[in-house]
Amino acid sequence: MDRIVVLDFGSQYSHLICRRIRDLSVYAELVPYDISIEELKKMNPKGIVFSGGPASVYNKDSPQPTSKIFEIGLPVLGICYGHQLIVNNFGGKVKQSHKEYGSSILSIDNDSDLLAGMGKSTRAWMSHGDAAETLPKGFEVIGHTENSFAAAIANKQKLVYGIQFHPEVVHTEKGIQVLKNFVLNICRTKQDWTLESFVENTVSEISKIDSNVLCGISGGIDSTVAALLIQKAIGSRLKCVFIDNGLLRLNEEKEVEEMFKNNFGMHFTIIDAKERFLSRLRGVTDPEKKRMIVGEEFVKIFTEFTEKNGPFKWLAQGTLYPDVIESGVSKGPAAVIKTHHNVGGLPSWLDLQILEPLRYLYKDEVRKVGKILGVPVKILNRHPFPGPGLSVRVIGEVTPEKLQICKHASKIVEDELITSGWYDKVWQAYAAVGDDRAVGVVGDERKYGRVVMVRVVDSIDAMTADWTRLPSDVLERISNRITNEVEDVAWVSYVVSSKPPATIEPQ
Repeated sequence: MDRIVVLDFGSQYSHLICRRIRDLSVYAELVPYDISIEELKKMNPKGIVFSGGPASVYNKDSPQPTSKIFEIGLPVLGICYGHQLIVNNFGGKVKQSHKEYGSSILSIDNDSDLLAGMGKSTRAWMSHGDAAETLPKGFEVIGHTENSFAAAIANKQKLVYGIQFHPEVVHTEKGIQVLKNFVLNICRTKQDWTLESFVENTVSEISKIDSNVLCGISGGIDSTVAALLIQKAIGSRLKCVFIDNGLLRLNEEKEVEEMFKNNFGMHFTIIDAKERFLSRLRGVTDPEKKRMIVGEEFVKIFTEFTEKNGPFKWLAQGTLYPDVIESGVSKGPAAVIKTHHNVGGLPSWLDLQILEPLRYLYKDEVRKVGKILGVPVKILNRHPFPGPGLSVRVIGEVTPEKLQICKHASKIVEDELITSGWYDKVWQAYAAVGDDRAVGVVGDERKYGRVVMVRVVDSIDAMTADWTRLPSDVLERISNRITNEVEDVAWVSYVVSSKPPATIEPQ
């Protein structure tokens, strides 16, 4: 399978480059910027992309790839910081410049090769404070903006290109055309990355496992698809466990049991561990500690199950690519955003090997794989739910009172979105609660109750998200129902922060 390797220099958009290239049916993988030349050659890529990043190439501690990367003869495309790396590496000069953030008009000076099909000008998204002052020998300007004389450069003999703008973001009007030109025309990759081939290859690899596999099931699409892939490969040697940790959606434990009994012929065990989790979380307010506690308790229960029902060698999880990136275990320069309980939250004493068949997929790709495997539409379209459950939607200490508020208010949010036809239009919707209180009036009496935060977002892969502009009448019904039907709630607020800078979940 042909592939493009994307070197991660810490940009918030690095993962989007991979997503856009995969949309061209070409496999793209994000790797650390300092990957060795030996490791890179083993991957046998057809081309390399340098991502953007927050650093300045002229600083001593700036992230730099191995200089040998330009000697192996592969096409290279540098984006933003990657563009500046190319200029600096080949003997040009980069300096602090007029900051250029947001939309700019890119004028095309050479519409062949990288910028073919772009027309005379197009709108492009800029995000930089440095720029090329002088170009290296052998490079030509193929595009410019009002503030960047070298917004796009090329050394066609060496097949090395640099662009100051971000083609991976939707704000760049013809960004996908730039990536298409590089990936398909310059790198000459075959479009052989399909999710059908992913299923076939993954099942083939997992079928080599000669021992039993224990899979933790949450009822969400990720763990469901992971379990189905493994079942397809090893059949009855897969054992699934659903742990009721008391941090689930309203009546979720019953729904999950019915769903698996009616749709999948799997060995399925339910373990009631509500008291264990809630007692461990008692008095804990730090969100990272909550995630670690939930991850550790899950593994303890899995370990106990294997001792009684084993032997097991593997623990399977529905870990996704965004989980790996946000947990800071992808070995790139990006900071840890939050530890996902099934990635960074796994304890060091775990005596099981981890099997993660979805580790390099994004959420929308998982849904497509689920469709290939025959997962019912109701499960496919179910909104994502955090692994640590409501412990991260209850801000501060997790108490029975706040859990009930969270469960009932979230159910109202989902019900109203279903009734109004909005549920399948949005990525995720829920209600969160903390310790803030506000004054309300019930009848003629003063009420000092909780503040509930309603969060509804649009996204493609959960790595970026925008708050959903729900109609005011839908918001009004949600607010009225929560304050009328959920005990001890006085106010309802609507969260209008996008990711970034916020995250989708409050903790």
